[in-house]
Amino acid sequence: MNGALPAIVRPSNEPQQTGETTLDHRSLAAVEAAINRFIDWLSSFGTSSYDHQSYFAGPIGGRAKALYYRRRWLGTLAVAPMILSEAFLPAARRLFGGKLRFPIADAHYAMGFARLAAITNEARHYDRAVEFLEALVSSRCPGWKHYCWGYPFDWVTRTGVMRKDTPLITTTPYVYEAFEAVYQLDGQQRWLDILQSIAEHAYRDIKDREVSSHSAAAGYNPFDENGVVINASAYRAFLLAAAARRFGRDDYRYTAERNLNFVLEQQRDDGSWFYAADGVRDFVDHFHTCFVLKALAKIESLTGHEGCSRAIENGVDFYARELFDELGLPKPFARAPRLTVYRRELYDYAECLNLGVLLRGRFPLLDERVTTTLEDLLTHWRKPDGSFRSRKLLVGWDNVPMHRWAQSQVFRSLCHLLPAPPGATAASVG
Repeated sequence: MNGALPAIVRPSNEPQQTGETTLDHRSLAAVEAAINRFIDWLSSFGTSSYDHQSYFAGPIGGRAKALYYRRRWLGTLAVAPMILSEAFLPAARRLFGGKLRFPIADAHYAMGFARLAAITNEARHYDRAVEFLEALVSSRCPGWKHYCWGYPFDWVTRTGVMRKDTPLITTTPYVYEAFEAVYQLDGQQRWLDILQSIAEHAYRDIKDREVSSHSAAAGYNPFDENGVVINASAYRAFLLAAAARRFGRDDYRYTAERNLNFVLEQQRDDGSWFYAADGVRDFVDHFHTCFVLKALAKIESLTGHEGCSRAIENGVDFYARELFDELGLPKPFARAPRLTVYRRELYDYAECLNLGVLLRGRFPLLDERVTTTLEDLLTHWRKPDGSFRSRKLLVGWDNVPMHRWAQSQVFRSLCHLLPAPPGATAASVG
């Protein structure tokens, strides 16, 4: 299918997005060139890749990681070869697991192509977005009444093993946004029905842990009743707030408000959030901080919630000061959980840009950080084939392209940096 998209429509109840990223001509040209080169790479590379978790997704790595959580010293010996490989020979991850296709990456690619379709009116981009949605329809978690998504591997955590295709509230909201972005382009009832199903999953299948009379913490998955991971509650609060607006559901709105209150209560005096409210995982890292701030920014945009506005102001102040180094570039941790084997992370760059798009023009220091990050990304992280380096290691680079970590997130962020031409219909910038 070539030429212009024959019918881009926005349902009449869709809010129009206002305010576009301001890029100078040189930066705009560089972003456009990076996007086009990346699309060519993606077409030739394919939609499956190795992953950050490839070392531990297989039986050998999984057992070693589980031992690390049970018996720290013995487990450290077991995982040491993999950690050293990740630090000095990252290409060796292919020895531990094969390439996989990740729903969270498909969702980001769908959003990126939907954005390109909206601002260019080119059917080829719309077609690619729909291709990724079709893949998401096929990759939904089996055995669940409503649409939901997780990881395509067994994920060993400190609290146990999340089996392959366990629905995750940290993945499913991105898929909701992907279907929403394409629905805003074509208004197809099919996508709307899936959006409703996703919202029902988030509302009915994810458990809440009551914290107070007005707040509750969302579980990470339907089997988690502890609800201690901060960004999990932030994701669910956003998804249900968006669905409440779209479908006119007060029950969604009520649950979203309780999850949101938990997130707001967990913000520390300095503006930061620990990863979890369990007294153990008290690290503060870059991209999880962005996850929380992005959710708050989206909820604020939907509802005008004053608590979100205050939390964003305090959070961005901390983020822009404490999660960038002396060069103004993203650093992985403000408070690290352990010794790290890398200096910089592609995921941090992607989420910095995504947050910057949402909050553009409101915080001068954040805008400055975004400009510096974008310039460094395009100057030092782009590879000749069009993909991006994955990590800057203590020595050298990890050049293994991983869709989930974070080729797809960078692609989406670059697409949303492009300004829409006057009169164009813009897909959601969420």
